Amino acid sequence: MSQRLLLDTHVFLWWRGEPDRLKEEARRAIGEAEVVFVSVASAWEAAIKMSIGRLRLPGDMESGVKDSGSEKLPITLSHAERVIRLPHHHRDPFDRMLVAQAITEDLTLVSHDRRLRVYEAQMLWA
Repeated sequence: MSQRLLLDTHVFLWWRGEPDRLKEEARRAIGEAEVVFVSVASAWEAAIKMSIGRLRLPGDMESGVKDSGSEKLPITLSHAERVIRLPHHHRDPFDRMLVAQAITEDLTLVSHDRRLRVYEAQMLWA
């Protein structure tokens, strides 16, 4: 059965540049998914990290998303409003937005960050 996936920022970066860092199950699911989304929140997070020297990318996120065959997932007002109802398990605003998007859009969030397991989102561990 095909899945609709949303990649956490680090998962997208690993998928593009270091796929061996992902578990086999995650690599297979991404490769076979009906659709793979990359959130605008991930591009925003990457841009912030690049601007402070904590991340280097070989190209821009827009091209990376397109070249990977993934789809951009914009941030909508309903996503922002869903963040309000999330429990405050941790404070990372980008992770909270990804969780809200996964719940709102009925997507499986692919992440290596086990801190996200406390949320009600469908998860696939990378």
